[in-house]
Amino acid sequence: MRMLPKIPLAEWISEFVNWLYAVLGPLFNFISDVVRAVIGGIDTMLGTVPWWLLILVFAGLAWYRSGWRLALGTAVGLVLIYDLRLWEDMVNTLVLVLVASVLSIVIGLPLGIWSARRAGVYRVLSPLLDLMQTMPAFVYLVPVLIFFNIGVVPALFATVVFAMPPAIRLTRLGILQVPAQLVEAARAFGASDTQLLRKVQIPIAMPSIKAGINQTIMLSLSMVVIAAMIGAGGLGADVMSALETIDVGRGFEAGISIVILAIVLDRLTQQSRGVREKQ
Repeated sequence: MRMLPKIPLAEWISEFVNWLYAVLGPLFNFISDVVRAVIGGIDTMLGTVPWWLLILVFAGLAWYRSGWRLALGTAVGLVLIYDLRLWEDMVNTLVLVLVASVLSIVIGLPLGIWSARRAGVYRVLSPLLDLMQTMPAFVYLVPVLIFFNIGVVPALFATVVFAMPPAIRLTRLGILQVPAQLVEAARAFGASDTQLLRKVQIPIAMPSIKAGINQTIMLSLSMVVIAAMIGAGGLGADVMSALETIDVGRGFEAGISIVILAIVLDRLTQQSRGVREKQ
């Protein structure tokens, strides 16, 4: 049985990526240096803060957001991470997650607003978002390694690509769910597009926008183990090391530390004291 000739897709993609790197290589190197300096600076700054003071800050934020129970749980969880001698790795992971989340939100929120106001924009973005959300996370590592080599920089960009879609989709959804009567009333009172967006649509869409931000942070954190494969370090590197040496105990310690950090970030970006009291 004769088979169809194989399309040289792999060769085409490789040639395109090599050409792109040859043309934009200096730009990628500049971006890599800037990102590495920013992450290194934040990491150094947080590293100089005493562990107990950082725990107090997180506990204070937890108390402000949801009350004393979350504050107590946050303090106990972070003290456990420190006691397990994983504090420095946790800080490295936290920096990567925060920087990746901020980049995803800064890019994703404007795109979500734009796509809500322009249907043609979403028709272009929708298949790209579907691709970003359905493609296995490991696939993101290949192109970023070519452009930025091994280290925290490719891990950051792979995390941004992986975590950005919820910010775009949920921001768009929140804007579209604003009642048409309110939009018409604002326009009837002479509101400009900017005033309509800033004073009507964004405030009403804020619950959906906050949900998108929360999901972006959670997806960023879910990439830490995968990003450790390309030199991101942090708690993901501890998990990878435990897998390579079949050290179940060490793997559990790193895993429970990731879970604690995930719970803390989730509660800080999801709940508020007012909502909790109503419940």
